[in-house]
Amino acid sequence: MSAAAPAPRRPGLAFAGVFAHTFCGLVAVGAVLPVLPGYVKGPLGYGDFAVGVVIGCYAISGLLLRPVAGRFADRRGRKWTALGGSLLLSAGGFLYLAPLGLAGLIFARLVLGAGEGAVYTAGSAWIVDLAPPARRGRVLGLYGLAVWGGLSVGPLLGSVIHSTAGYDEVWLLAAVLPLVGAVAGAFVGDPFVPRAQAEPHPLVAPEAVRPGIAVSLAAIGYATVASFVVLLLEKRGVSGGAVVFAAFAGAIVLARLVLGDLPDRVGPARVAVGATLAEAAGLLAIAVAGSLPVALLGAVAMGCGFSVLNPSLMLIVVGRVSESARGAALGTFTAFFDLGIGIGAPLAGLAAALVSYEAAFVLASAIAVGSAATIYALQRSMSQ
Repeated sequence: MSAAAPAPRRPGLAFAGVFAHTFCGLVAVGAVLPVLPGYVKGPLGYGDFAVGVVIGCYAISGLLLRPVAGRFADRRGRKWTALGGSLLLSAGGFLYLAPLGLAGLIFARLVLGAGEGAVYTAGSAWIVDLAPPARRGRVLGLYGLAVWGGLSVGPLLGSVIHSTAGYDEVWLLAAVLPLVGAVAGAFVGDPFVPRAQAEPHPLVAPEAVRPGIAVSLAAIGYATVASFVVLLLEKRGVSGGAVVFAAFAGAIVLARLVLGDLPDRVGPARVAVGATLAEAAGLLAIAVAGSLPVALLGAVAMGCGFSVLNPSLMLIVVGRVSESARGAALGTFTAFFDLGIGIGAPLAGLAAALVSYEAAFVLASAIAVGSAATIYALQRSMSQ
């Protein structure tokens, strides 16, 4: 349990501060995504599997840290946990600048994953504490715009900076933006006041495991797009791969504005099943795309699915735990997202190396159908 704290006098400004904090961090994360594959295969001289490892390895530290960050947020407060994550994000950006080869790049990505894990886990609990209980589904969806808005703006910004300046300037952007976000978050209060003697609860929240498995399977599709959509389209002579990834993230932003209250109205489990099926269809469209419009259509379908998937599953998790266990539960849930990326990016790289880029996307689509089946089984167990 926790002691009650006064609600913020100006909740809109408080929400904006937490939103800006997360948004700046995720712009930094997204800015490097379209340039990392070319950097690994070009200046560093490695192959497709190395691309998958570099893109996905950040999820390993995120996977390990998120439950720890969630428990720390429950015991020491959401705000300082989230701001500490921003400092780690910045450190990861500066490490990109170090000429340490592939090993150094992997280490930078591990630091980045630790920072992103703390920012999003503590930030999610922070924003739930600020929200009225009856609107938490809507607020979680809007807060997710900070993530996907950042991942929409970031790739475009990174591509422009890379084409007009170079790799070092992209790395510098990734280092500075999280510090800007930390300044924005520093002015927001933390309504959660932990008690000196917190109630014991497990580091891995059992209430979050089944929703977490579903989101980890869905995250494999995201990892595949982040790792190989640019290379797939370049292989076919189609330029604009970074635009496809931005369209995916942009569709999430727009769909959440329109469909943000869908989990509250229809039911989170039912919405999540439809979301994963939309993701599967989008991945198949990208796999067969022979032109930029078809790839964009697939990215939009996938983005619309993702727009309601995470808030739906998070709403299920939040509704099953007490306030004092909320950080740990969300840490467990979001760790599964990292698990999906950590498995998905190397798996996609292996499929691309052994078969083709197309095979990687078809495999991810089939796994997304498996996510839908997992959620359907969860829905049936919840209704009994």
